Amino acid sequence: MTANVDAFDAWIRSSFVEMNTELEELYFGQEDRANVEGVGDAIKAQLRDEGRKFVRALMIEGNTDEGFDCAFGLLGDLGLYLAALRRHELTNPAREKKSPFHEASALGLHIGASLGVAPRFATSHLSTHNFAIDGKPKSFTSLKDEYLFLDLNTRGIFSYKRAADALMRIAPLGVSHPVALMLFEDAKCALDDVSRYDDALFDQLDTDRFFYCVRPYYKPYRVGRQEYRGANAGDFSGINEIDLLLGLCRANDPYYAQLLVDKMLFMMPADQASLRDCMRRKPLLDELLDAREKHSGERWFKDAARAFLAVCDAHGAAAARHHDRLVARFIDKPSKSLETRHLEQLTASGPPLPVLLNALAILRDLRMAANRSDIPTAYARLQELRAAID
Repeated sequence: MTANVDAFDAWIRSSFVEMNTELEELYFGQEDRANVEGVGDAIKAQLRDEGRKFVRALMIEGNTDEGFDCAFGLLGDLGLYLAALRRHELTNPAREKKSPFHEASALGLHIGASLGVAPRFATSHLSTHNFAIDGKPKSFTSLKDEYLFLDLNTRGIFSYKRAADALMRIAPLGVSHPVALMLFEDAKCALDDVSRYDDALFDQLDTDRFFYCVRPYYKPYRVGRQEYRGANAGDFSGINEIDLLLGLCRANDPYYAQLLVDKMLFMMPADQASLRDCMRRKPLLDELLDAREKHSGERWFKDAARAFLAVCDAHGAAAARHHDRLVARFIDKPSKSLETRHLEQLTASGPPLPVLLNALAILRDLRMAANRSDIPTAYARLQELRAAID
């Protein structure tokens, strides 16, 4: 790192966290916990001005790229700073045509364009590429519920990646290969771990602390003139690779394809390349159904089909847990107690909450292969496969 990059990163890990935490305690102590206006203004100004000095020095320095890890880490620090400004209502895309933080926007656009990613912080900055120093990864606050959320969310993401890696390794072997059974089992175990970490979040995470003190840092904000949606826990390729490799979702489905396009720039470049590679693979469901007529009576087919279906069931169970338990408890239910003036900018992805919840329900049902006539799920094709091994 250059001296300026190092100094900014040190500030993000120290004073930045302290000021955010102090502000969160002030907000949380109010009757209206969603209100941030007129609260802690001196701390907000200090956070804004201290961060701006670091950003200005970096912009003047210019070439801060000492390799991808350094540039991507710097983009994360910058993104965390801008996200905090948005959280504390020092910027708001609803009332602005362009970001009032010109130096930060210029630096973010420069780095984002050079790396081929969105010029804001993404999920990976606080999960898979969150470098820890002395046992402490980066975070917005020092609140225990944020630490818990980041830790379990990261474990869940890596579990999805393990499942995707196992399934991707089946493609060059073929479903009839004896080792495919081991890889299917690896994928299932990894997806079972996803559900286990979701259960831990449900049991241990404080609903109010998450809703009022963690979630607000994931709101949309502007970089330059463009408004970028908030970071989403699904902004990595692994979960989509599983969807596509299993055949539960299809890249030629306009609804699902739009989802992939929308999230592509929020992924790491390596994830983008992996997802593109996955999109050209034949789904494992198709491979099994193609083999059904000639081989349905053979032992390898029955074993492979059962192992494949177990992975599908585990993926669907994880999707159902996430939507029906986590989203319902930590977003939908607490939102019902919000004052009307706070509802318009509730979601990290931008659209009103009912629209977001409907979109998440569709994605859940695709992954569960639910029996729906209004969307193209894999329900009928999975039933064909089940019938072939009964």
